[in-house]
Amino acid sequence: MATVSEEAVLGALRKVIDPARRDNIVGLGMVSGLVIKGGNVAFAIEVDPARGKALEPLRQEAERAVQALPGVTSATVVLTAHRAGPASQPRAAHPHPQQAPAKAPAPGIRAIIAVASGKGGVGKSTTAANIALGLAAEGASVGLLDADVYGPSMPRMMGVRGKPATHDGKTLEPMRNYGVAIMSMGFLVDEETPMIWRGPMVMSAIQQMLRDVNWGELDVLVVDMPPGTGDAQLTLAQQVPLAGAIIVSTPQDIALLDARKGLNMFRKVDVPVLGIVENMSYFACPHCGQRSEIFAHGGARKEAERLGVEFLGEIPLDIAIRETSDGGQPIVVSQPQSPHAQSYRAIARRLLEKLAPAGARRAPPKIVVQ
Repeated sequence: MATVSEEAVLGALRKVIDPARRDNIVGLGMVSGLVIKGGNVAFAIEVDPARGKALEPLRQEAERAVQALPGVTSATVVLTAHRAGPASQPRAAHPHPQQAPAKAPAPGIRAIIAVASGKGGVGKSTTAANIALGLAAEGASVGLLDADVYGPSMPRMMGVRGKPATHDGKTLEPMRNYGVAIMSMGFLVDEETPMIWRGPMVMSAIQQMLRDVNWGELDVLVVDMPPGTGDAQLTLAQQVPLAGAIIVSTPQDIALLDARKGLNMFRKVDVPVLGIVENMSYFACPHCGQRSEIFAHGGARKEAERLGVEFLGEIPLDIAIRETSDGGQPIVVSQPQSPHAQSYRAIARRLLEKLAPAGARRAPPKIVVQ
């Protein structure tokens, strides 16, 4: 297969002309965030917000131009209205929840749930992966979307390498392991490549990973959200038809403060909060068995009661959870009979109950650790 170079991509894009400005999009400085991994090419076209909808044909033309290059297997092209032409402009304020755009349907996906946190470092991705595997173990057909574009961890955590295939040049096939369909920006860029993208570019990439992936028929799609409550998180909550959100927090006050912000964000955009999970709830010494509450304990349960949402469960700080996640064999599949795996399974069962009838129940499949 021919190697795709940056020069070749930019050369193809120099033939794409902005009809209003009568110059090519490379010369006008409209192309940004170009990332190439193997035959997968992704970039953004920055446009004036007032011209955003009218320039969809330009985006399609750019996509076709890159797709036609030898060696290109997929092209992900997004429009971002962060600036008008090459000159930077102030960003628009977040829209009021009542003015949010209509949520695009997700054909074939019965329920989409977001796993979110108000801050990073609370184990959100580990929780998302194990909950997804717990849902699959309970008999649901499950997909896992890694929406944390800046720090995609699902390829390593789910033990998957390689790049997605495409059969028609337009739609990507998700990667699969442990009975779960998986998509992540980590499949499209090198693990050590930084994603120097603005918020609108990130959001457009997430939408394309949702829309341009052949997810098939799913009972539940679990979305590992970026940490925080910024533009990408708010826009995702407004534009994706979420059935609900799970908030992950550690017990200490500062984490709970941020978790409260995340919860309130979902409430403002009318997304049901399915519950709170307390991660790193306590530490049990593997040698002596003594329990230590390193980050305090029970704070998330009290916060859930105070805010009137369900407390879904507590997960301890345990080396086995960390080692299995780092090794690409999350504890739900590698140690399915362990108390920690059973805790994730209990959360998954409760989520299926709350999502019913959206999430269909089936006989649990046999999951083989590879």
